[in-house]
Amino acid sequence: MLLTSNAQPPHLKGYSEKVSRAEYRILVEFDLDKGWYAYAENDPENGIPEVKLGWSDSSVQPSGNLLSKGKLDLIRDPIFNGKKTRVYNDHFSLSQQIKIPGIIPDSLVISIRGFTANGKEFLPMDTVLSIALEGGTEKKTGDKIRLTGVDLPHPKANCLTKEKANAGIFSLFLLGMAGGLIALLTPCVFPMVPATVSFFTNRSKTKKEGLRNGFFYGFSIFGIYLLASVPFHLIGNLNPEILNSISTNAWVNLVFFAVFLLFALSFFGLFEIRLPSNFSNTAGARGNAGSLVGIFFMALTLATVSFSCTGPILGTLLVGSLSASGGAWQLTAGMAGFGLALALPFALFAMFPGWMKRIPKSGGWLDTVKKVLAFVELALAFKFLSNADLVQHWGILKREIFIGIWIVISASLTFYLFSCGRLVFGVIAMIFTISLLPGLGKGARANLRWLSGFPPPLTYSVYNKDANHQDGLHADAINDYAKALELSRKTGKPILIDFTGWACVNCRKMEEQVWTKPEIGDLIKNNFILVSLYVDDRKKLPSSEQMNYISKEGHPKFIESVGDFWATFESENFRQVTQPLYVILSPRGELMNEPVGYTPDINIYRQWLDCGLSASKTISSSSTLR
Repeated sequence: MLLTSNAQPPHLKGYSEKVSRAEYRILVEFDLDKGWYAYAENDPENGIPEVKLGWSDSSVQPSGNLLSKGKLDLIRDPIFNGKKTRVYNDHFSLSQQIKIPGIIPDSLVISIRGFTANGKEFLPMDTVLSIALEGGTEKKTGDKIRLTGVDLPHPKANCLTKEKANAGIFSLFLLGMAGGLIALLTPCVFPMVPATVSFFTNRSKTKKEGLRNGFFYGFSIFGIYLLASVPFHLIGNLNPEILNSISTNAWVNLVFFAVFLLFALSFFGLFEIRLPSNFSNTAGARGNAGSLVGIFFMALTLATVSFSCTGPILGTLLVGSLSASGGAWQLTAGMAGFGLALALPFALFAMFPGWMKRIPKSGGWLDTVKKVLAFVELALAFKFLSNADLVQHWGILKREIFIGIWIVISASLTFYLFSCGRLVFGVIAMIFTISLLPGLGKGARANLRWLSGFPPPLTYSVYNKDANHQDGLHADAINDYAKALELSRKTGKPILIDFTGWACVNCRKMEEQVWTKPEIGDLIKNNFILVSLYVDDRKKLPSSEQMNYISKEGHPKFIESVGDFWATFESENFRQVTQPLYVILSPRGELMNEPVGYTPDINIYRQWLDCGLSASKTISSSSTLR
């Protein structure tokens, strides 16, 4: 069999027939060169997929079966050693009836996949065809999304050193280590330390062997948690926007809300969450095997049987990482920190069993840790419910209601700690409860800067439309770049684009900790046209504005919501999908300086704003002179 790319593919023609307002019959005709044939439906054992039609728009709903028409022969195919194979010869056609919900586009891009051959050569068929749809709405998507004046590699000014992404990665690593240390103190993990030491003491014949086994055991624990992040790198490579879509999807957040409620109830002692016993038993049985393989399965056993305590902590870390700008790499950093913190004590005690005499015995304090984690998980559960509420604009969990729920949970934790005699920790919980109280009111004190990102934004308030208590900035054009461009041209001020999200923690930190500073707030208010574009807004666009969009790389995407539009706007023009992202454009739509993301340092952010403003004034002056 000869695989070749020199042979000519079938000649294709596509047609559509309107059946009803939203239904069409799609017909594709194939003309094969003389001597060539295309593979039709065959026995699974042959392993030859038949020619099929695919839809670039995932919302397309096929109805009925794919119908074929043309000469169908049963031949003994030389390509497959004379096996009987069904093929199409000369001319044939495929037709499929489909339904298109929502807006009807002016054309539909379909994919055609299959294989053709001539007895000696074998050619994969993978192509696309655009078919006009009667009654569809024409859209100039390039004019709406792509900005012609943005030259990303060559901004007008280059006066700010790039942010170090490693700082964020390292912060997540430290956060993961903190989570691992907390997990170590839980009742599912802490009592396993003596059992582990006993296991390695009995099986290690020499001190050198004990050191080797202990080190490998710790390394295995670390590796297991690190490998758990690998699938998210693969997902991110398929679609750079998918991590943001996952973390801001309302249904995903509702699922996490329910999961964290279950974790909290489990920690309160109502029931116990465990992985399937077969999995744990299998890992444990193999852990009794000799050599390093057995030690690895001992590590896997630890990871599985402790899941009921480590799962909630890992879940918090995982979801927080997905919503951050680093995506999968931040998740990897967090998992690495978690695995290292959990592995290090086990490895050290296994290598030096004499240290066991210095650690405290298991007791009632472990149950206290578990109950405290239950209250924490309960509070975090409402963060996920808040995310879903924000992106869907349900209005059921406004900022003051959210803070009120946290006050009730924190006060309950305070009462619990005092009742069980943990006075120092009870005082800490009481201080936290009292510090939340100003968040129920108005004015500058309601801005709980130290908690920015967890409650809903200051604008999402029960106090009707009175946003004066924000002590912050209002966007000149909310969710409307065209309006911002118009204002910019009228006033001569440059545009400051704020790519943000309702469920974006770092966006709230910038708005409530940086923008509220007079030197930043006044600079933006007096010198820029501010437009905030929410990339996770799930509000549906009017049917006339929904569109099938083809990216610069040729990837199709159906833009249905406000968030879809602005997320595509950001990725297509600025090659990033992170939030926050800040961009300064001139009134003519030119890029002033390099876009920046989360910049909590007020001086650096001020320098970046001054840089873009200075570049805009320079351009404006030169244009006036001409």
